Amino acid sequence: MSLFKNIFGANDEAPKQSKIEWRQLTDLGQLNEIIDLSNETAVLIFKHSTRCSISRMVLKQFENEFELKEQIIPYFLDLLNYRDISNAIASQFEVVHQSPQILLIKNGKVIFSTSHDDIDAKFLERFVI
Repeated sequence: MSLFKNIFGANDEAPKQSKIEWRQLTDLGQLNEIIDLSNETAVLIFKHSTRCSISRMVLKQFENEFELKEQIIPYFLDLLNYRDISNAIASQFEVVHQSPQILLIKNGKVIFSTSHDDIDAKFLERFVI
């Protein structure tokens, strides 16, 4: 049993606090805010499915590796609760919806987008440093 507990985690464990200060993306109006902010600094959107183990694993790894809090404003989108926002993102930024997925936005445009196991926090450095 402890092998499964180590691999999948136990339900009674408290979730670890993320070192990323996520801004929750919960309103369509925030897309305009993101576009405006991206004219000053890079903005990241992390699209996450709370029911997907792959998405959970990628998110955890991303949070552990992310060290660009001074260079990137991070937004977090819970796809299951805000699918309409995900659809608006796909339309607004002309990207195909995937999950998990990150989009890096500068000057109102997506300059980098990737999904699944290609999500790498360290790779973002080449776009902002």
